[in-house]
Amino acid sequence: MFVYLFTGLAVTLISACFLLCPRVSDRYVRLHVLSLALPTVAAFAGLISADQTQEMGFWRSDRLTWLISFYVLLLGWTIQRFSIRYMYGDRSYRSYFALLTVTVGAASITWTSDDLRLLVLLWGLPLLGLVWLSALKKEWEPARNVSRLMAKMFAASWISLLLAVVWLWQATGYWRISLALSVESLTRIEWENATGISVLLVLAAIIPAGQWPFQRWLLESSVMPTPVSSAMHAGLVNAGGILLAKFSSLMAGGFPQTLLLFPAVVSVLVGTGILLVQPDYKRQLVASTMAQMGMMFIQCALGAYSLAVLHLIFHGLFKATLFLRSGSVVPRSKRALISPYPPSKMWILCGMLGGIVLGVGFWLAAPHEHLRMLRALLLGWSLAFAWWQMAVFHNGRWTGFFVLSGLGLSAMAFHDALAAFLGGTLPAAGPGAGAESGIVLLFVCLGLAGIFFSGRCSTDLWAKLYMWLVHIGEARDRAVESHPRYLKAYVRQGGE
Repeated sequence: MFVYLFTGLAVTLISACFLLCPRVSDRYVRLHVLSLALPTVAAFAGLISADQTQEMGFWRSDRLTWLISFYVLLLGWTIQRFSIRYMYGDRSYRSYFALLTVTVGAASITWTSDDLRLLVLLWGLPLLGLVWLSALKKEWEPARNVSRLMAKMFAASWISLLLAVVWLWQATGYWRISLALSVESLTRIEWENATGISVLLVLAAIIPAGQWPFQRWLLESSVMPTPVSSAMHAGLVNAGGILLAKFSSLMAGGFPQTLLLFPAVVSVLVGTGILLVQPDYKRQLVASTMAQMGMMFIQCALGAYSLAVLHLIFHGLFKATLFLRSGSVVPRSKRALISPYPPSKMWILCGMLGGIVLGVGFWLAAPHEHLRMLRALLLGWSLAFAWWQMAVFHNGRWTGFFVLSGLGLSAMAFHDALAAFLGGTLPAAGPGAGAESGIVLLFVCLGLAGIFFSGRCSTDLWAKLYMWLVHIGEARDRAVESHPRYLKAYVRQGGE
């Protein structure tokens, strides 16, 4: 299957080179996007036929790597299909498709690499491609400033991974990942070396994910075109979780894995807070990505790498849809369905009790399953929140709630089926049940505190918290502009 995948990628790269030729018509873009289906189909075929590990030279694959490749390629094809009309007329129209093709192609084969040096190279190519994509509008000063910031952050991530790889090679004597992470090699690595390598891997992972305290570049990235934002939030920011999953055997149960909980929890809280106070829809999506990636890293810190990988895939598909449909967010013209009265306290109490019953029931169905308690909390809280939101409708409240409950339980069942499909590809070793219980207790206390303070919006503490979240959620002055001045230059040039 490697031959078919690489052949399809070679065809798309050659097609991308044709795009850069000025003599080629813009209509060729449609044919180029159609060619992206070749590697996508090859990756899907590899996924359904991957019963065991396959090796070919520097490449090694299993069900997880084929799943990631198929996900990345399908996402890239969808975004480019959307961009045919969305980006039409842009001066960088051809360059955009060529760069995105290279970025997606490199990202799709990064995790099939079994060589540490090749992994470092393929890790850097998508980062570099995203920087170039963000800098295509070089006439716009905010885009230039944001691309410079992204280049600095991504360079720090790449250097961290490079140092970790070199350190791992010195400690084990192997460049092959399968040999360096074998049980025999890991037993020879001293605790100090394993800790240092793992800390560098964590740093390399959280920077592209926009985690605290490196969230500034992510919050300012909203100046990029919507398709680029979609590719970034659905693809690149998720790569950190896959990187940690790749080296999970090295980090399993170690101190860096536990240390990862701190920036992850802070990112969940800060990202959620910015999401609630930010009026701009695109910045809301950015803040949501920050919080969701924090939840993914919490799963990594608790040792549930399979759940983390599935989380990032589902989040990527969901976030790509939101970005690509962001233009359809308009006020509703029909207000008759909306109730003018706020939800009563009894309605809110019923929603809380319903969420608790469903969450506890989901947990008791398999109480010994790893991270079952955290998943039950998220399911119950989501359904309770949906219940509160349905209070604004006159009719259909109960029907909508039961439909959402069924969909939530179905999603959990589908999630478990995919995890079973991956099998023992990734380990599930973490700090233990005590850490999971602590995270659940922390989220419950913070959620109740949020409900308590939201009813006291007139207090000074709430006002200070609100203004602080607004402040950190806004981009710096050099990353925004009230009106793109370079458009005036375009008009003048056209007039002349």
